[in-house]
Amino acid sequence: MAGRVQPLLAGAVTAVVGFASSFTVVLAGLRAVGASDAQAASGLLALCVASGLVAAWLGWRYRIPMSAAWSTPGAALLVATGPPPGGWPVAVGAFLVSGLLIVAAGLFPPLGRAVAAIPRPVAGAMLAGVLLPLCTAPVRALVELPVVAGPVVVGWLLLHRFARRWAVPGALVVAVAAIALTTPPAGLTGTSLVPSVTLTAPAWNASALVGLALPLFLVTMAAQNVPGMAVLVGYGYRPPFGAALRTTGLASLLAAPAGGHAVNLAAITAALAAGPDAHPDPERRWIASVTAGAGLAVLGLGAGVATTLVAVAPPILIEAVAGLALLGALATALASAVTEPTTREAAVVTFVVTASGVTLIGVGGAFWGLVAGCLMLLLFRCRPRGHSSGGRSATPTARRTRPSATDPIRSAGT
Repeated sequence: MAGRVQPLLAGAVTAVVGFASSFTVVLAGLRAVGASDAQAASGLLALCVASGLVAAWLGWRYRIPMSAAWSTPGAALLVATGPPPGGWPVAVGAFLVSGLLIVAAGLFPPLGRAVAAIPRPVAGAMLAGVLLPLCTAPVRALVELPVVAGPVVVGWLLLHRFARRWAVPGALVVAVAAIALTTPPAGLTGTSLVPSVTLTAPAWNASALVGLALPLFLVTMAAQNVPGMAVLVGYGYRPPFGAALRTTGLASLLAAPAGGHAVNLAAITAALAAGPDAHPDPERRWIASVTAGAGLAVLGLGAGVATTLVAVAPPILIEAVAGLALLGALATALASAVTEPTTREAAVVTFVVTASGVTLIGVGGAFWGLVAGCLMLLLFRCRPRGHSSGGRSATPTARRTRPSATDPIRSAGT
């Protein structure tokens, strides 16, 4: 009996931790690109249902614990980018294009390999630059709202020390208590606790396609799909990467008109369903991912409550909770960016340009950071042999940044 219950409990924990740890990031991102409260609630509901159905289908179909989730780094990108020219309809159009690109990567493996071939230091630095503004929010919240933000940060620190997986959900509980104690009942007047699907007709313009759709696709692939695949490969599975991309891309396309920005393989919570804690027998762990998918879909019914919470709370407090949720991702991205000494300067340039938040010809900093970093790498690669820093040629370094034969995309099935 215990063996049957264990994957069910692991799946339930995966769903709760995944939802509570980052729904604030999603809502902050959707609102940042122009969504109203009703549209943001619709987007969160669509993402929960779409991610849940994808996880349930992939787990049942392939008997592999392939958890699905929304793109948390993608939501952070929305915060960093801000409202595109044309507002929310243009953002929805960018979501559709990003989903279409994910489907294309699943249909044409060379496209997926091309994304994975982006040098890891540059990809990590771009992601770190995207995450930095949100990750500084806890510090700003401590200065602006010390009485409210202080207990949130202390609660996160204590749980991070003794029960790490519950650190962000615990901080969220403290934040909810603080909001309940400081928000007058009149603040909830006129708010709807029941989410509804709000469809938006998409619109497109060139600057949003380059500055939002393309970076969203790259961030989702590099920070979610590829690491999520690597987790599964690390646990001894051979997941069908192409099928996973086609499924998550199609789910993204269906969720976009309702406000969902991106559906992808889970990376942050993937190990909860794929590891030995889910079940000693690897052949039974797929039950945990299916359960997690069902749980996430059910949790989507709370999107209205979650959006109301965000609407009545001080914005800096919600950003602080989101920033705490992303600190681990920021640490991983920074480590990936600066590990290789010979590409460190290019990574720093990528990070600085991305984190600057500059907008040029309507295109945000994430795209320009990627361009700047790749140009720096190209410059070093074109140096005369023996003229690179540290006396080593840049050409071998460029080769080392490409995916190896053990890259998760090549290790996984198609």
